[in-house]
Amino acid sequence: MSRICKHVEALAGYVPGEQPHFPGMVKLNTNENPYPPSPKVGEALAAFDWKSLRLYPDPVFMRVREIIARNVGCRPSQVFVGNGSDEILALFTRAFVEVGGTVGYFDPTYSLYSVLAAIRDARGKSLPLNDDFTCPTPPKDFSDVFVWTNPNAPTSLLAAPEQIADFAKGYAGVVLVDEAYADFGPANCMALATAPDNENLLVMRTLSKSFSLAGLRFGYCVGPEPLIEALYKIKDSYNMDALAQVIGAAALEDLPHMRANVAKVQATRTRLTAALEGRGWRVLPSSTNFLFVRPPEPAKAADLFAALRDRHIFLRYFPGPRTGEWIRITVGSDAEVDTLLAALDTLA
Repeated sequence: MSRICKHVEALAGYVPGEQPHFPGMVKLNTNENPYPPSPKVGEALAAFDWKSLRLYPDPVFMRVREIIARNVGCRPSQVFVGNGSDEILALFTRAFVEVGGTVGYFDPTYSLYSVLAAIRDARGKSLPLNDDFTCPTPPKDFSDVFVWTNPNAPTSLLAAPEQIADFAKGYAGVVLVDEAYADFGPANCMALATAPDNENLLVMRTLSKSFSLAGLRFGYCVGPEPLIEALYKIKDSYNMDALAQVIGAAALEDLPHMRANVAKVQATRTRLTAALEGRGWRVLPSSTNFLFVRPPEPAKAADLFAALRDRHIFLRYFPGPRTGEWIRITVGSDAEVDTLLAALDTLA
């Protein structure tokens, strides 16, 4: 007799993006920021008293909550901080979905959602994107909770905040808007989360992308106090270590540096889009730090992905009926983009 829970035995775990290690490689597969984080992060690291690690960290991370609340215009009691946004997603399924309930999301989207639903012993319920990869408005009774990635991954497209607000209004469950890439786009849903009449919508952010801190694991969400309180009830006792709190605070207090990095990524995104379109590729209009692209016929996405990988240029490929003709390309530095384009020209 197995000692493992039946639903865990049947689980297909999440597969993260490849983390290769080759000298001179061009790594454009996991949507990391090509530029370093704020110098204030380095200053905070240098000033950190390593002897203080004998003490437990602040279990409710009040300093970073106050900074986030000031940045987004809410009360600290409306802010939850997690060990990366993935922890917040896991807590979300535990707090707001009953065992056997349903977790709604689009298809294609971030594939972790279905895994977290299965871990919760709930049912993942996907809603296909429109033929042009835009998001349809889900029916109000579609699922017990709904995770709306905006801008969506891997498609890079942004849904209007008004569409999400219309869906959340009258929806019986909790809506989590996953805004991992929001800083790279022209609009976001944070005002929906901080609105006085909001009762069922959370907005989640991460420092991994725009703040260049993917290695830190720092995420947060904002929303109504009753929902935030529920997350605090079930979190680990000390889910954010002391160093993450110090570094996160330093980064969050230097918004100009983050915005300058975002502007550089956006400029390269525009240049890469034009270069690919000029070579006959189809490029979806991106509001993220990556592009979702389809090569011109007769080239095949899978073949190009493999050929570039052989040259140590790593992109992301998602097999499947909706995504198999497309490739996701992280917007890297200008030099990395030039290397990619030169390689594509040799493969044409």
